[in-house]
Amino acid sequence: MWILPRLAFILFVGGVALLLWMSDRADKEERRATLISDILWLEQNLRFHLIRNEELLGRIDQAHTASPAAFESFTRTLFGFESGLRQLIWLGNDGAVRLAHPITMDPNLVGDAMDAAPSRQSFRLARSLGKPVYSAAYPFFTNDWQFEVHVPVSREGRIVGVAVGVYRIRDLLGDSVPWWLAERYRISIIGDSGKALGTRSKIESSVTEEGYQVAFDPPGWGLTLHAVPYHAPRPLASTLLSASLVILATIVLWSLWILRRHVLRRQAVEEQLRQEHAFRKAMEDSLDTGMRARNLDGEIIYVNPAFCRMVGWSAEELIGRHPPMPYWADDYLDATLAIHDRVLAGEGPEEGFELKLKRRNGEVIDVLIHEAPLIDAHGRHSGWMGSMVDITERKQAEERARQQQDRLQSTARLVAMGEMASSIAHELNQPLAAISSYCTGAVNLLRNDAPPAEVVPALDKAVEQARRAGQVIRRIYNLARHSEDRFESIRLGERIDAALAQMEGEIRQKGIRVTLDLQAQPSIEGDPVLLEQALFNLFRNAVESMRDTPIHQRQIDIRLTCADQYALLTIADRGCGIDAGVADKLFDPLFTTKAEGMGMGLAICRSVVENHRGRLSFEANVGGGTVFHILLPMAHQ
Repeated sequence: MWILPRLAFILFVGGVALLLWMSDRADKEERRATLISDILWLEQNLRFHLIRNEELLGRIDQAHTASPAAFESFTRTLFGFESGLRQLIWLGNDGAVRLAHPITMDPNLVGDAMDAAPSRQSFRLARSLGKPVYSAAYPFFTNDWQFEVHVPVSREGRIVGVAVGVYRIRDLLGDSVPWWLAERYRISIIGDSGKALGTRSKIESSVTEEGYQVAFDPPGWGLTLHAVPYHAPRPLASTLLSASLVILATIVLWSLWILRRHVLRRQAVEEQLRQEHAFRKAMEDSLDTGMRARNLDGEIIYVNPAFCRMVGWSAEELIGRHPPMPYWADDYLDATLAIHDRVLAGEGPEEGFELKLKRRNGEVIDVLIHEAPLIDAHGRHSGWMGSMVDITERKQAEERARQQQDRLQSTARLVAMGEMASSIAHELNQPLAAISSYCTGAVNLLRNDAPPAEVVPALDKAVEQARRAGQVIRRIYNLARHSEDRFESIRLGERIDAALAQMEGEIRQKGIRVTLDLQAQPSIEGDPVLLEQALFNLFRNAVESMRDTPIHQRQIDIRLTCADQYALLTIADRGCGIDAGVADKLFDPLFTTKAEGMGMGLAICRSVVENHRGRLSFEANVGGGTVFHILLPMAHQ
């Protein structure tokens, strides 16, 4: 029975509220009906004034526009009819202002208002249509607004000009709105932007929020006539009763609002929790990293799908398990248990650690594990969260790379041995050929019973070339080891002469001219045999490159200069030159452009020069052929 008083109270309050509402509604409807009737009457009255003024402006004749005095007289007569007009302008057919009264409507006029009046657009439209046209409202001065009516004037069927009447909105309302209407309502003309362009009001009082507006056409352009009734005080009893009902209703609504806000907050929190749980679940399910959580006793309390896929056991089979775990590798149980105990004791490696685990099918995998403390909602340490990454493929790739590197090193050693053998064969070719030549000459002398004095020099030279061959072998071996042993101070000019002496016969035979510029005689630290052999190879290449060059053009220019503690040797020939397609591979071992070449000469030259802390380069000769540059550091004095 406790609900009946409350229901009666609710019905009573509802009945009183309904009665007050119906009474107030009827009063409002009556006031609104009166408002609509008054505003429609005012709109008709304003339209009558505007149409009457159109007719009066259309009756202007030639006598009225004959002189400024006649035009002013006509204007004053027209203004006397409470027409609302504040200026009259007579425009010719070209739109130029012929007459105007008053010339300026306000001596304090500033800004660009005069540039906007009269409207050129309205003038052209009125002439083309042959009927009155209204312009858009525009600001005149401060908060005053005005608009124009353009009335074309015809004589004998031909438009002779346009009479422009200028209305000021504030004065139009002042002339057209009666006093009794201004006491009831605040009358305003509203622009298309919602701004009040003019207002008519006779008393200062607050207005209600209710109002009524009708289109103000003419002049149109989005103007509306708006009326708002003034606020009338309500009876005190009705006010008190309404206030009481409002207060009670407010209290009830406030209570309901508090309860509703609490329910909504709870629902929002629950929805947020569901979304966060779904988001975390989706994120964890999409990870390739295995996640496993354990409490402080080592019991598994959570695993994600990636971890289950990694080890082959389901979450139901793993959650609640204690060590030893089924995924621990049998051969590594002791090591796994030791690291497990270290993690539970808080001594796990911060940088992570690698372990061997076992899949359900018995396959052993390598994993990288990082452990982090698991903190609950109260900030207490409740366990450990571990992330695991399967690095089995990476381990296998590292092993394959190591094996491949070992094979590459073995191959590199074999290639180096091959290059060493090629180098020795190439460098020994010259001294062995000289030994053979000298021995053959000695044999021929002995067969011809030549005296020993003629045979001994040839044998001495053969012995010298044999010694030189031995030195070549030792120097190439040292070069392969990047050794700087047995370096001595040598004069570079002497090595050039010695290398040219070995080529003297071939140079003379092929008719090659050699120009020497050895005014500078720098000393360098180096191996004389290797440097001489490198120079010999370069001279021989220069000679062989001019095989197809006309005899009168065969020339080798050799120049030795010094600058900035460096000796620069330039060897220029007039041979076939070096093709741009092979320039990048010119110094590569075993690369050659000669059918009978071994491809080691320039490679050895560069190795010798670089072993002497120098640089070997080349460029095209301007006159044809190639120029080689050897840059070597000079010996310290």
